[in-house]
Amino acid sequence: MSPPTEAPLLSLLLITLISMVTSHYSSSFPPPPQFSQWYPARATYYAASDPRDSVGGACGYGDLVKAGYGMATVGLSEALFERGQICGACFELRCVDDLRWCIPGTSIIVTATNFCAPNYGFTAEGGGHCNSPNKHFVLPIEAFEKMAIWKAGNMPVQYRRIKCRKGGGGRFMIDGSGIFVSVLISNVAGAGDIVAVKIKGSKTGWLQMGRNWGQNWHINSDLKNQPLSFEVTTSDGLTLTSYNAAPKNWNFGQTFEGKQF
Repeated sequence: MSPPTEAPLLSLLLITLISMVTSHYSSSFPPPPQFSQWYPARATYYAASDPRDSVGGACGYGDLVKAGYGMATVGLSEALFERGQICGACFELRCVDDLRWCIPGTSIIVTATNFCAPNYGFTAEGGGHCNSPNKHFVLPIEAFEKMAIWKAGNMPVQYRRIKCRKGGGGRFMIDGSGIFVSVLISNVAGAGDIVAVKIKGSKTGWLQMGRNWGQNWHINSDLKNQPLSFEVTTSDGLTLTSYNAAPKNWNFGQTFEGKQF
């Protein structure tokens, strides 16, 4: 008499299903950030007169001071920027390996708000600071001078991801026209970078939004004349729901505050 085969087949089916789910998750979301380990990189700065002082660059945050980020911001090289997924993440940087220029015992905390574009007219070793595979941070001089003397120029540093600490709630700036709705999400604590957003009106169910660029998310749906709720998922897998963050009479161009991680 042959032994039963149901149990082995069931086990094989479960393993296959788990493998499919894991594969789907890993292709949809990045791995959770590591918040403790230090990594080598380099950092430069830009002068106070540079227009990047007042605009949000590739992450779309607009006026960085009004958005609450101030000068504690950073532009990331191609190897770190993750096509805008990383926008809103927080990093701690410290100066290393150069006792002439480092300010001993100091580190700075900055939020990713911009992209340092590669310059393929130079090699990665010969002037193309932000070319792959270089891990490079471009800082406002005000931030740079808190850890090193400005004469340092292209400075060796160490960096690590840390959890963001923000005052107040997450901010939702609604823009668009007609049924096209765009939402810029800023001032996000915790992991800081967002991997998924859903929106809900009082007349709809939860609707998945798509990433437009940076932390701008969009959808085509008639959401006027109804309060709006938002469900935000960050890269560490945590999800936070802000119910009725925008009132029924919301208009394009307005910003509303929700809950905070």
